[in-house]
Amino acid sequence: MEINTIGAEPLRRSLSRSKRWKKAIPFLLSHLAVFGAFWSGVTWTAVVLCVALLFVRVWGITAGYHRYFAHRTYKTGRVFQFMLAVLAQSSSQKGVLWWAAHHRVHHKHSDRDGDVHSPVQNGFFYAHVGWLFDDTEETRWDKIRDFAKYPELRWLNKHWAVPPTLLALACLAIAGWPGLFIGFFLSTVLLWHNTFLINSVTHVWGKKRFDTNDESRNNMVTALLTLGEGWHNNHHHYQSSCRNGFYWWEIDVTYYVLKILSWVGLVWDIRDVPERVLEEGRRRDAGEVVGEETRDEPPKELPLAA
Repeated sequence: MEINTIGAEPLRRSLSRSKRWKKAIPFLLSHLAVFGAFWSGVTWTAVVLCVALLFVRVWGITAGYHRYFAHRTYKTGRVFQFMLAVLAQSSSQKGVLWWAAHHRVHHKHSDRDGDVHSPVQNGFFYAHVGWLFDDTEETRWDKIRDFAKYPELRWLNKHWAVPPTLLALACLAIAGWPGLFIGFFLSTVLLWHNTFLINSVTHVWGKKRFDTNDESRNNMVTALLTLGEGWHNNHHHYQSSCRNGFYWWEIDVTYYVLKILSWVGLVWDIRDVPERVLEEGRRRDAGEVVGEETRDEPPKELPLAA
């Protein structure tokens, strides 16, 4: 098991312009690959594949990378844990341990020095995509010791390109070149920018229901696009909850699917929003003065997958 722990605090080490351009090449080529559809044509099979993969992989990121691996807001078994990791990594957003550790650093330093996702600190473009091409490739092993004990997750994290590569080949086999260009590459590009909106947009535009130590906002448009992640101020106020849409009118598809999976026993012990937090939100929505705030509790140690 080769794990190198880097310092406890994040360091933003900017690369030279030439190195950043070199790192950006796969990202740019993936965008250009979509235009291959002008040569191959577009089929209904490819379009259906694109829509289905977009929806399923967004859910994989939100339910897998975010609410399970980063925040441990529910429990599951080791097999489904691995399946969540594979599904999330098919989005081509690097490894599961890298993603979860990176996100934990974001919460610790949200909109302060060391938060590479912050449009407040680094500007909109850098928060959206620019950070990808900087010196951000190290997995923060000191932040993800809980899941790093699983050899299958360490393997996936190291070989993060395997799931998206296999998915691309499957799209090619199912629907030919249109399946590759539209089914895989278009859905992947849309997926990237869709989820990156949470980094950029929801720290700039939206409603601040709760007073947090950052500029996180609730944004209904991004919540609909990302299956519930856009209720970002809610999440930053009480990140231990599996539910980002705190109230019935705040649509949170990721949470709904997880609830259904809990009915068949695939997931369990889903953490919900405490009533005191819900009441505080109601009072703030009504314009009442709220005294002592209900801050998020540190996550309790949950048993991991057997």
